[in-house]
Amino acid sequence: MIDPVIFAQMGASQLDPSTTVFVIGTVVKMIVIFTIYMVGVAYSTFAERRVSAWIQDRHGPNRVGPQGLLQVAADGIKNIMKEETYPGYASKALFILAPGLAFVPAMITWAVIPFGSPLPTPWGRIDLVVADLPVGFLFTLAISSLGVYGIVLAGWSSNNKYALLGGLRSSAQMVSYEIAMGMSTVCVLLLAGNVSLNQVIAQQAHMGWNALLLTVAAFIFLVAAFAETNRVPFDLPEAESELIAGYHTEYSAMKFSMFPISEYANMITASAMMATLFFGGWDIPFTQWDNSGPHTVLKSILTFGSFATKVLFFVFFYIWIRWTLPRFRYDQLMSLGWKILLPIALIYVVVVASAVLALDASGVARGPMFGAVLFGINVVLMGVILFVLDRGRLISPAYSRLESVGVARLKNASKGRSTLNPAADKGA
Repeated sequence: MIDPVIFAQMGASQLDPSTTVFVIGTVVKMIVIFTIYMVGVAYSTFAERRVSAWIQDRHGPNRVGPQGLLQVAADGIKNIMKEETYPGYASKALFILAPGLAFVPAMITWAVIPFGSPLPTPWGRIDLVVADLPVGFLFTLAISSLGVYGIVLAGWSSNNKYALLGGLRSSAQMVSYEIAMGMSTVCVLLLAGNVSLNQVIAQQAHMGWNALLLTVAAFIFLVAAFAETNRVPFDLPEAESELIAGYHTEYSAMKFSMFPISEYANMITASAMMATLFFGGWDIPFTQWDNSGPHTVLKSILTFGSFATKVLFFVFFYIWIRWTLPRFRYDQLMSLGWKILLPIALIYVVVVASAVLALDASGVARGPMFGAVLFGINVVLMGVILFVLDRGRLISPAYSRLESVGVARLKNASKGRSTLNPAADKGA
């Protein structure tokens, strides 16, 4: 081990230049990426309000600044200036800690997500990822699962029955859907042969997007991501009509704002993971120009634009779904996770593993032909799931348990009552 005093006396010229460039580049990437991330999280709230207004034929926020762009700053100042209140019997330490625990995991997950092709500099190549971990994929699953602790602690420490119910709902919901999400991503690892996210992107650049090769896995991951982020139609932990505001009922001022901020941060992180795992990440579709050397600044800029476009599309999709679908009942939520998604994910892993093993044994190279076979298998499986097993009903408990004969019997009975009492029909 180098003595700290000797190390401090060492000049910059005595250090390894590659190490110096790596440290400086990492610090710069941290500052730039997390600044963009925080600004994006703030303006995603503005985007939600404007998109919802557009869907409902309203104007939305448009008075503070040009086109309402300063509304985010106004809301932030308002929340900071508000009075902080604490419940009389709350566990104060955990009550204060919970909002930070809900937000930090979503932000840390971004550290391993690649957002562009390597950037050439006079001092060497700099990878456009804050921390290019060889186990980046496992890191995202491990860290993202910690966000539930903030929500559970918020519900328990508030000493409020509605907040506690919201925290319990959230923990049950996340546990239920994390299993299906993890099983769906096993198929991605089967194709990539590695847990590095850069390798996952390289595999898709060579074979095609996993959204086409692993359509069932992409669908399961997308549904589970909605549940993991507590977004509509899975916003049961904060169901206003049932639990007032759920786990953040007792929060106020900026601590209250941290929970919506963490929700939008998780939404952006989930969008980035969806783009990386199933839609090629920063890879520009329909061309190999960005994947072949030499690396240039133009390639880095365009690949970053491609990644940002994909992430913004999924953020818009999140918002679109919120203002389109109603909230599920809690029994529907649990039924979808345990009775539908999990069995499908387990069976799908076996099917994909068998197909990959058979194709490798047949000597089919990992390329367009390999991808075409997987695409055909997924078309058949999606047809079976949507038209045979589901029979037009996405979630089993959401439909009436009466068969068509029972529905017809009820219609005939109501028609008979109308015939016996025509005066009542006229009065109605």
